[in-house]
Amino acid sequence: MKTDKNSVIGFVLLGILFFLYFWYTNKQQTALAEIKKRQEDSIARIQAARIKIVDTATAKLDSVRRDSATRVSAAGNFTTAATGVEQMIVVENELMKVNFSNKGGKVHSVILKNYKSHDGQLVTLSGGKDQISYAVNTGANQSAQTAELFFTPSTVQKNADGSQTIRFAIQSANGEGIIHEYIVRPNEYMIDWNLSLTGADKLLSQGQLNLQWNATTEQLEKTAVYERQMSNICFSEGNDFDYISAKNERRFEKPVQWLSVVQQFFNTTLIAKNSFSAGSVNFQRKTDSSTQLATVNASLQMKLPVSASVAVPMQLYYGPSDFNILKKQAPEMDKIVNLGRDMYSFVRPINKYIIMNVFNFFAGFVKNYGWVVLLLTLFIRLVTAPLTYSSYLSGAKMKVMRPELDELKKKFGDDQQGFAMEQMKLFREAGVNPLGGCIPALLQIPIFFALYSFFNSNIALRGQAFLWSQDLSSYDVIAKLPFNVPMGFGDHISLFTITAVITSFLISIYNMSMTPTQDNPALKYMPYFFPFMLLFIFNRLPSALTWYYTVSNIITLGLQYVIQNYIIDHDKILAKIELKRKAPKTKTKWQEKYDQMMESNKKVQDLKERTQKKNK
Repeated sequence: MKTDKNSVIGFVLLGILFFLYFWYTNKQQTALAEIKKRQEDSIARIQAARIKIVDTATAKLDSVRRDSATRVSAAGNFTTAATGVEQMIVVENELMKVNFSNKGGKVHSVILKNYKSHDGQLVTLSGGKDQISYAVNTGANQSAQTAELFFTPSTVQKNADGSQTIRFAIQSANGEGIIHEYIVRPNEYMIDWNLSLTGADKLLSQGQLNLQWNATTEQLEKTAVYERQMSNICFSEGNDFDYISAKNERRFEKPVQWLSVVQQFFNTTLIAKNSFSAGSVNFQRKTDSSTQLATVNASLQMKLPVSASVAVPMQLYYGPSDFNILKKQAPEMDKIVNLGRDMYSFVRPINKYIIMNVFNFFAGFVKNYGWVVLLLTLFIRLVTAPLTYSSYLSGAKMKVMRPELDELKKKFGDDQQGFAMEQMKLFREAGVNPLGGCIPALLQIPIFFALYSFFNSNIALRGQAFLWSQDLSSYDVIAKLPFNVPMGFGDHISLFTITAVITSFLISIYNMSMTPTQDNPALKYMPYFFPFMLLFIFNRLPSALTWYYTVSNIITLGLQYVIQNYIIDHDKILAKIELKRKAPKTKTKWQEKYDQMMESNKKVQDLKERTQKKNK
């Protein structure tokens, strides 16, 4: 071994884990390509089979008549609900405006008053494209979906507690009836949905409620591509949280308490207070250039008593994925906010109990979130200061030993084994830990992954401007490119990414100046290659994260300079090393085994060299 590789090892490990993480979070891209191929094949088949129909007034009228006749036939005893005109009834509270539709007696769309989408309009969830429906028996061998029936709405009733209630009802000629009751409470995103069935033993076959939920999510953030990547399906099955992201389908084997369609910062969640007994969900991300993110088709079953009257209490959440709000809704719903999952779930406690609380503390008295991130960075560096100081001290020891290491390298030349043995001996005599310099790089790994999850899911950063960044929850753009650069770089240049890369490069230069010179190109240029990798990794990440990394790097450079030049006395270190050398040495069993192994390798290497000389 020709050089102390402490910094190199740290950078290599950090780089490997970075790539592993992004490979893991983006592995669904392969599945997306397969989905796109199937969609294209399906569209091609449909287009090939499509028969062009002359669009005439007569054809339209015939179509309407056929559709009306079909509706009337399917409605059976609910003849009065078969046809009608869709009407919207609006119910508002301080946080949202809910549009209810008499067609299906359902929530049509929800407008959130405190959030705007990328186009400057108020965030709208559902948007009229979502449909929650279930089948009911309408007559002998007849059934219909409630989404196709026209309900009669009541007037909006204002209650003593400030809540508002609206009911949608239909009734058959035989006396069976369905009531959808919705309660909108003040300052809440949750809507109570109470389903009442009169004559349930006739409306449902064997007491089985088969609920269908079809949803299509639309772009709300700056780029649909990144928002799609952050989108997923979350649910509570058997009172345990789980989710699907890379996979397309999940069949539930245990009771389901709630199911959520999740975008980057918002979600729509259906909650069954008595749980669904079974079901499945299909999740398909879009792969085209449209503003649509994904389509969701869920089928949920609930076993109800076979009786004349049945009540089914449910809830609908339309709102932000805010940790503090979600933890008050239903058990495990706070886990919709991705603070660390799967193989990176070890960072969730760091986020939940440390990062989030410190961030909220600073946000309590600092209004600009860019400065909040800076204060959070200072806090993290203060907490980790004892560990980083020990690594800088180790670096200082390596610096004073550099002349001796350079002499050893000249002495042994190409004799790798001999140099490694003498180097380890020198380290042991001086009491130097050759891996001490790895600590700063290794320490950044859990912190980086924790902050990556935190900044990607923290809705407080959404739309918050700082310096040249217009939105700390997304990347900043100082220049748009006329083409797309592969390997995740994208079609833009982020200035915070540039500052993070430059400061990382300066750290690499400084660290390399602390180690002996070397001839191995792979080891020599590896620390410089790491900042180059960051350019592709960081360019699409939230500017809050690249701003944190920039500040952290500046602090590192400042600390290294101050500690090395004003705090650490290199003459005293050299004197202590000399005293350490003179002190009697006791080898540990590990050191003895290591020396034996190195000695054996040395003998084998010498034998090979002698054999090669004889053969020549």
